[in-house]
Amino acid sequence: MKEKIKKQNGKNWKYLMLILLSIFFWACAFPFINILLEELSFVNLTIMRLFIVCLGLIILLSFQSKRFSPLQKKDIIPIFLLGFFGIIVYHLGLNYGEQYVSPGAASLIIATIPIFVVILSIIYLKEKITIKKTIGIILSILGVTIISLWGTTNAKIEINYVSGAVGVLIASLMGALYTVAGKKMLKRYNGLSLTAYALILGSIGLIPFLNIGLINQVKNLSIHAWGALIFLGIFSTIIAYSIWYIILETRNATEISMYLYAIPVLSTIISFFLVGEIITLYFLLGGFFVIAGLLIVNSKENKKVHKT
Repeated sequence: MKEKIKKQNGKNWKYLMLILLSIFFWACAFPFINILLEELSFVNLTIMRLFIVCLGLIILLSFQSKRFSPLQKKDIIPIFLLGFFGIIVYHLGLNYGEQYVSPGAASLIIATIPIFVVILSIIYLKEKITIKKTIGIILSILGVTIISLWGTTNAKIEINYVSGAVGVLIASLMGALYTVAGKKMLKRYNGLSLTAYALILGSIGLIPFLNIGLINQVKNLSIHAWGALIFLGIFSTIIAYSIWYIILETRNATEISMYLYAIPVLSTIISFFLVGEIITLYFLLGGFFVIAGLLIVNSKENKKVHKT
């Protein structure tokens, strides 16, 4: 019995480390996106990010084909739709919105992803939402709100154009759809395979967005911008999205979506080290609420979910 508990605890720690790694890479993405928007349009940023992603995945498929589940013909269209709406539209909406809303406003809007996941999971996955999970979600939202409003000396909620807020909200909804719809498809594919197929097939939807301005912008990209692009493509997309679906194979959607609330916490810490952002005591309070919410949602009573 003790051996079984020890083994389970080991699995839980591995799960936690993997999900935090994914969240860390996504948290790093926000400052890098802001850097790249100074040199690329929001459309061209999405195209270049996915170009690097597709290149990396094609190389991986060529040398590690045994790691991938065979793509079934009947799933080509559904996986294309999953990738196009869940990833491409998500990034187009987020990249567009970040031009016109402050980081604090973007964080608050993106914080609606777990809420959308909960609603969609109840409808489509028949997942049960306990009182503990509800309390955990409320605490985490409270934490994100505190961080967004008062977590740093420069924190502010600013929306220059309503369309920017709408773009981020659409991204939030698409992110939730990607998690919930992907959960169903993971019955036929492993996490790495579904991620790769969704990214590659979904990227086909970017073809109509190709433009002459892309060539000029890419030619003039700085070394820093190339570094940011490569990081976004390899770490924030291929690795982070693969981990997300690998974890989703054995956990329910609402449980893992809660970890998205850790992104504002980590992105604030990253900004502190990268650009010297001054953190206030309110950040510690907000971080406390986020962590408390995560602990409540992932307490032992809620860890009864296995593969479905």
